[in-house]
Amino acid sequence: MTPVGTEPELADRVLGGWLGRIAGNMLGKPVEQGDLWTRDRIDRYLRQAAALPLTDYLPEPVGENDGLELRPEWRQCVRGRIHGSCRDDDVDYAILGLDLLETHGFGFSTEQVGDLWLLRLPYLQTFTAERAAYRNLADGLKPPLTATYDNPYQEWIGALIRADIYGWTSPGDPSRAASLARRDAVLSHTGNGVYGAMWAAALISAAFTAPTVRHAVDEALAVIPASCRLARTVRRVVSLHDTRMTWEDTLTTVAGETAGLGWIHTIPNAAVLTAGLLYGDGDFTRTITLTVRGGLDTDSNGATAGSVAGVLTGADAIPAQWKDPLEDTVRSAVFGFDGVRISELAERTVRLAQTEG
Repeated sequence: MTPVGTEPELADRVLGGWLGRIAGNMLGKPVEQGDLWTRDRIDRYLRQAAALPLTDYLPEPVGENDGLELRPEWRQCVRGRIHGSCRDDDVDYAILGLDLLETHGFGFSTEQVGDLWLLRLPYLQTFTAERAAYRNLADGLKPPLTATYDNPYQEWIGALIRADIYGWTSPGDPSRAASLARRDAVLSHTGNGVYGAMWAAALISAAFTAPTVRHAVDEALAVIPASCRLARTVRRVVSLHDTRMTWEDTLTTVAGETAGLGWIHTIPNAAVLTAGLLYGDGDFTRTITLTVRGGLDTDSNGATAGSVAGVLTGADAIPAQWKDPLEDTVRSAVFGFDGVRISELAERTVRLAQTEG
């Protein structure tokens, strides 16, 4: 494991990861309906509210929006209305992962991940691949059958959103982070769904020690097969960015190349996330706002982008407009964790990061 620096630096970066994940999730939540809230429609909404460039949480609706409605939870996650975080599965799984590592340690099994879901997570707070795996668990199936039986969502984004905790607790050790994330992911996913989790965990781990976000992206690519579609798509975004193509044109190009996969599939979302990270270039606000403006699974992508950017910058450097409305409080469906302090979650994560796996 590569040294991160002093204990206060580690604590600041881990807290940055938690704050970034929650803030990015909240930013994207009102427009999380990728087949309706396209990139163009999101920007049109922002222009109507005189909110471009975007530097804060989404504004309240102004006038008509092509008949499109924000998600019902928007009143708790638009600027001026936020008092603590909304409940969301993108944050619940980070909390579940923390509980998993505290309970079973870094030697946890995939079966123990499933047992914890049944114990701590309500069935109706799971979606797509996770709901299929949960149903299979309740029916008595064991991994890896839980991922493959009657589950058409095996390569969707669910495992990727569960990966942060493995990056936060493996600072500077992307291979270890990816290995932990894989053991979790195979409960519900296969193929690029698993690679997405490994890649995200490695990306967050690398952010602790990488000199730039580009270095972190390159390091994360090393933990997944070079020939898999996820790796090829990430490399494609990197190459377009290297040609100095605009962010808009890069996303348009890659959207054409990944058309037909659906707005919750790992591949197109990884492209949006990679573009947000590269064109955000380490700036926290620019990273999460570009990522959410990219569309598709906006709250999940915003959360992961915020986690990476928050680790890169540290909590102290995250602008106040993102942190202060969260009021150091998390709403969660995970049994026993509703109302927990963000600072407490970060402190518990640091303790795990300082233990030997």
